[in-house]
Amino acid sequence: MPSKSAGIIAYRKRRVIEVLLVHPGGPFWRNKDVGAWSIPKGEYADDEDPEVAARREFAEELGLELSGPLTTLGEVRQRGGKLVTAFAAEFDLDIGNISSNTFEMEWPPRSGKRQSFPEVDRAEWFSLDKASEKINPGQRPLLDRVARLAGGE
Repeated sequence: MPSKSAGIIAYRKRRVIEVLLVHPGGPFWRNKDVGAWSIPKGEYADDEDPEVAARREFAEELGLELSGPLTTLGEVRQRGGKLVTAFAAEFDLDIGNISSNTFEMEWPPRSGKRQSFPEVDRAEWFSLDKASEKINPGQRPLLDRVARLAGGE
């Protein structure tokens, strides 16, 4: 059975519609850019409500609890088979104030040393066109859904 994640796409209307994407932290992602960005999301259990999971993951990855209403964007399947359930919310936030949780792993490999890394090392607002280049390809359909929701681009 494929793993499942839930997440939230924050969007804002400037001259164009912009979406908030996050870049994964840790040494494996350090030099990756195009196709590496994602919506703030994380895995959830079969008995957990996807919206509850999406709110939790947003708070863990950005350090900000989102209490406003969410719009369901549906589900997409990433290349590896993971199902991502997404929600959208229109709001603005200062990316200079994000604070991600951390994870621990052995680094360098086979060194016996454990290091902590942020789950998200940065967040950025992108136009829909630029986000389409940066985002994990399996999540691209979510950008089209946000565009329709927000009134096009």
